[in-house]
Amino acid sequence: MERTNTVNIGDTVDGSRVGGFQVGIFALCAACLILDGFDVQIMGVVNPEIRGEFGLDAAQLGYATTAGLIGILVGALLFSMLGDRFGRRPVLIIATLYFSVVTLATGFVGSLWPLVALRFLGGIGLGGIMPNLVALVGEYSPKRSRAFITMLVQNGFNIGAMLVGFTALYVIPEYGWRMMFYIGGVVPIVIGLAMLVYLPESLQFLALRNARDGRLAKWLTRVDPSVVITPETTLVAREKPAPGVPVTQLFKSGRAVGTSLLWSANFMNLLLLYFLAQWLPLVFRDAGMSQTNAIWVATTLQGGGVIGTMVLGWLISKFGYVRTLATSFGIGCIAVAIMGQSASLAVLFTIVFVAGFCVVGGQGGLNSLAANYYPTQVRSTGIGSALGVGRLGVIVGQPIAAGLLGRGLTPAALLFVAALPGVITSVSLYALRKRVRSQGGNAAEPEPEAEAAPATASLGH
Repeated sequence: MERTNTVNIGDTVDGSRVGGFQVGIFALCAACLILDGFDVQIMGVVNPEIRGEFGLDAAQLGYATTAGLIGILVGALLFSMLGDRFGRRPVLIIATLYFSVVTLATGFVGSLWPLVALRFLGGIGLGGIMPNLVALVGEYSPKRSRAFITMLVQNGFNIGAMLVGFTALYVIPEYGWRMMFYIGGVVPIVIGLAMLVYLPESLQFLALRNARDGRLAKWLTRVDPSVVITPETTLVAREKPAPGVPVTQLFKSGRAVGTSLLWSANFMNLLLLYFLAQWLPLVFRDAGMSQTNAIWVATTLQGGGVIGTMVLGWLISKFGYVRTLATSFGIGCIAVAIMGQSASLAVLFTIVFVAGFCVVGGQGGLNSLAANYYPTQVRSTGIGSALGVGRLGVIVGQPIAAGLLGRGLTPAALLFVAALPGVITSVSLYALRKRVRSQGGNAAEPEPEAEAAPATASLGH
């Protein structure tokens, strides 16, 4: 590369090949998300054991699940803003170590209310992982493969959710339900310490903060070894720092409508996703399905999500976010609507797989879209706020789902009603076509800001 006194950080990352340094970052982030997904889903497999040991009914046990969801909502909003203020790296490390300790402590509870309190506190840490991690991965990914990489890394969450069931089959009969929390607490501590040693900060974030400690030069040359940087080199970011509270910036510079549509899509999709994940096995079990087949329904749903995340990431890189995701959610909506009308197990499992592919896999696409839609200084806040609003959908959806189940609706009628949020998700994504644009057939990017000016970081001594 020709010697120059100015290096554009965004252009350097976009033009780089994904090398060992970036692969290491992505692998570490994926490992963190595997444990995040594991910890979020623990309650689903230990509920029967806790209910028997503590003598609880289903409503009491639901307090712990709801407390965890509220904690994740708080954490998504809180830690995302902290990530935009203090950096992705410190917030990710603190959130990981924090939820690890709280999860470990949960294994020692002996009654309902300490369990509820610890699930809420642990949820706060868990909620801070996804927004900052997706932002960091996107900021180290070349533009041509950013959508695929961010969604591939997010698949760690789905894998972790699947691993809970397989782990529980062996661990709970041999060691009891508390061991699940011990595993979910100890292993993330190891990942958190590895992040402390190996995880870098976002290059764009450092440039916007005018960092002068040499980290920019060190990490940028790891991304692209051909870059020549001297003490006189000025590193340039594409954006300028934004004043004010990060959350208010989500509605400025023409982003108000786009933010509202992203919130709507997340609210409706997570409402549907959690209905399928938490209630679908019960719906079919009450309709006469065996317990084993009901468990396989849940596993098939998550398996579809794992594959869907990867395939949709590839499709987004070819056709853009809006077309790919609007189509995916539309197909997912149809799959849910006809799910209760299948005449055979083979057809049912195929439809469940398609629903998981589109609904569960599509959620990773929504997170990746938010990471591309918002500029660096509000990226974590943008992702976190969308996920936080989505968690509101989950919380609101729980009593609605319970009420519908209590009315004795047939599976066909219940699942037809459940498909309605998918319609709104698809429409919200389609409406976003005027707010994002595709560049070079790749990921949808935000509309350019006319007054945006580059931020610089001098390396001079």
